[in-house]
Amino acid sequence: MAVVASKLEKDILNLARIALSGRTQDVMQMVHRMAKAHRENAPELATGLVDLMREAPTRASPLRRQTEAVLPTDADTRFSLLRIEETPTLDHEPIFAAELGKSLYRIVEERTHLEALLTAGLEPTRSAIFTGPPGVGKTMAARWVARSLNRPLLILDLAAVMSSYLGRTGTNLRHVLDYAKSMQCVLLLDELDAIAKRRDDRSEVGELKRLVTVLIQEIDDWPATGLLLAATNHSELLDPAIWRRFDHAVEFPMPDLQAIKAFVKAALTSHMEKSDEWAGIMAGAMLGKSFSDIDRDLKSARRLAAIHGGDLATYLKDFIRPDQMPKPERITLARTLAGEKLMSQRAAHEFTGVARETIRGEPSKPRAKPGRKRKQDGEAQLPFGQR
Repeated sequence: MAVVASKLEKDILNLARIALSGRTQDVMQMVHRMAKAHRENAPELATGLVDLMREAPTRASPLRRQTEAVLPTDADTRFSLLRIEETPTLDHEPIFAAELGKSLYRIVEERTHLEALLTAGLEPTRSAIFTGPPGVGKTMAARWVARSLNRPLLILDLAAVMSSYLGRTGTNLRHVLDYAKSMQCVLLLDELDAIAKRRDDRSEVGELKRLVTVLIQEIDDWPATGLLLAATNHSELLDPAIWRRFDHAVEFPMPDLQAIKAFVKAALTSHMEKSDEWAGIMAGAMLGKSFSDIDRDLKSARRLAAIHGGDLATYLKDFIRPDQMPKPERITLARTLAGEKLMSQRAAHEFTGVARETIRGEPSKPRAKPGRKRKQDGEAQLPFGQR
């Protein structure tokens, strides 16, 4: 019993020491550790600590507004280091692949069931890294997570935060992370590979290697009250130690046919009739492109329709290249365009080069061999030498 009392006294002293330093996130960490450590020997204390964490001041409360830090800026340019979206919004609902959707929903679900985790002595996911090629929805996913949690989204572009004086980049990074730690938010570190490269990369100067160490320390100290996300297009460049610091690694694949169709339909529904049919046509034509590239093409077609008038479908056709399709795909395209009444058979023939008989599904007529006349019905068959 004396050992338990001694442990509790040490925890209380440490908690008081941290509280006097004014670092709210460290106080929350210590309170969580105490609740977990004393669940068996002091259940009432542990329950009370869990209740305090659950009732902790939110970012919108008067107490939070009084203690909110000054927005960090670059010492050279005085420009803000962060883009802040107080209430993240999306043009339309994102399209997630099955496994990707599970990972993102899991992160949100943990935060929305925080009480159950705290009662079990557990913390929610504190950090996750998003990897994948450009334009596949990493930033949009961060925005979706922040919106789902009803929290502001803070975006730090690490390629832009690099100061002309490398020694200040580490200071900039610490200022941003300390600012984000002071509130309940979602922080996105975009272009992580800009500073988190392998420390054995001989092409990098020593200062950049020290930045990796700074980043590792900051990720380790990240409090459970906030959510730290990072995004990179070049995961192969990252220092291996960075990977181990994140609770989750979430891979963003290139969109498949079904994902593209859903994305195009969502983007066209309010702008044209038969958006579902055109989404199916455009999905095949845009396979292999990222969501960002597809969105750019669709907006380009809408701009042309707005300027020159006419049906949006007229301008969508510019992104379909029948001449580059194998013959079976051209036939399928022509039959779909005519069958769904998106074009007349004649227009589908002119657009794809597929014969109208083929579009209708009729068998092709036999063609006479050159230089020989076809035998007429009833014509007598003469011996070979008398023909």
